[in-house]
Amino acid sequence: MRPLELLVIAAGAAGLLVSLAPSVVPSILLRLVPPVALLTAVVQLLVERPRWQLVPAYALAVVVAAGSAWRGRNGATADLGQRARWTAAAVGVAWLGVAVSLPLLMPIFRFPIPRGPHGVGTLTYSWVDERRLDPFDGGRHRELMVQLWYPATPSPSAPRAPYLDDPAALEPLARLLRLPPFVLGHLGLVRTNAVRGAPAVDGVPSFPVLIFSPGRGGYRQHDTLLVEALASSGYVVAAIDHPGAAAGVDFPDGRRVTFDARMADDVFVDGMVGALAEDVRFVVAQLEALNRSDPSGVLSRRLDLDRLGVLGLSLGGEVAAEACLREPRLRACLAMDVWMPPTVVASGLNQPLLLLTRDAASMRLEGWSPAAVARTLGTMRAVLRRSPGSVWLLQEPGMFHADFSDASLFSPLTRRLGITGPIDPARAREVVAGVSTAFFDAQLRGRSGALDGLAARFPELLVERSH
Repeated sequence: MRPLELLVIAAGAAGLLVSLAPSVVPSILLRLVPPVALLTAVVQLLVERPRWQLVPAYALAVVVAAGSAWRGRNGATADLGQRARWTAAAVGVAWLGVAVSLPLLMPIFRFPIPRGPHGVGTLTYSWVDERRLDPFDGGRHRELMVQLWYPATPSPSAPRAPYLDDPAALEPLARLLRLPPFVLGHLGLVRTNAVRGAPAVDGVPSFPVLIFSPGRGGYRQHDTLLVEALASSGYVVAAIDHPGAAAGVDFPDGRRVTFDARMADDVFVDGMVGALAEDVRFVVAQLEALNRSDPSGVLSRRLDLDRLGVLGLSLGGEVAAEACLREPRLRACLAMDVWMPPTVVASGLNQPLLLLTRDAASMRLEGWSPAAVARTLGTMRAVLRRSPGSVWLLQEPGMFHADFSDASLFSPLTRRLGITGPIDPARAREVVAGVSTAFFDAQLRGRSGALDGLAARFPELLVERSH
């Protein structure tokens, strides 16, 4: 919890104690503690900003202060009887338990500091494709929000960028998960390791570039752990919010495009993969323009687009593979935990491809249907057999689908609720970042031995490889 959150709860607990036992508490504490509890709550609201998980703590401070005021008006003789005191104590302890538990179970978490040698900067762009109509809304041109993370000069004292600018954009995702729309609102208070507009790191002429495509109903930041690890290791990563496929996309003119309900249907999704792959191709063109002249002045002539790769999770993995089939400038592809599109299954890929997933037993444990398990692993193995280029299929036992994203940071309950798998969350994060970095180091930086060390680092990985 944040410092003032701890103070709010501690002050509320102290106020509850003096309220339940006024006869044994020094009179000065009886007068001071309740208003201090209320004042602490007000200060926290103003300084750290409120979140719904603290509502029970705020309410406790108000009740404690109100009870103190009531006693002040009615005198000490208005103290409760013994049975009422025991009832009030039981209710108060339960209330305090909820006030402590909620912010602990849904914390304002911290992203682990990336292990790479560089700091991380970030910039966000709105790009309109004047050559294409929006496949979800044929009445306007396709417009994308794209966020870039890049190697930056470390700046320990600079303010960190928020995880989300407006968490209300994730309300459609909460509804998809059958949760109240406000439940993810606190993610706007989470800070990343990135600094907005930070100067790009000196001493490196240009950086290899990766394009990231997120999952269905997701958002461009949902693999910030991985993206920051790659950026700190020397890559520029451009993450796309695909309007219609993403939970919600906010544009500079105030528009919000929410998740298209048709995307809940796998047949409809299969028909949209090509259109989303064209988003990737459009971003390649925009990155070329950005490299010529970045409006922010940060990345001009710093992008090495001869070393260009693509990666994606879930639907984003399908999109990444399809984009490689259509765009030869993409030199390497990483697809995580998803079946391959029929076009890629039919012909394979010329580019090196890494398929990162988990074993069939882990998929079944998560609750995936036999058809989904068979389609995922079957299409992956078909691409492995048919691709002219090199293909690696890596399976990490014990992972669930959400383990490939930032989800394990959201709550210590993710494993108990079956959202993430039985694997240790830190291990899952290490596998995703370690495998991804090694693959792109090998394919885009010429570090041919980078993948060889994975067997020693992750001996539990199940490895299949083409020629």
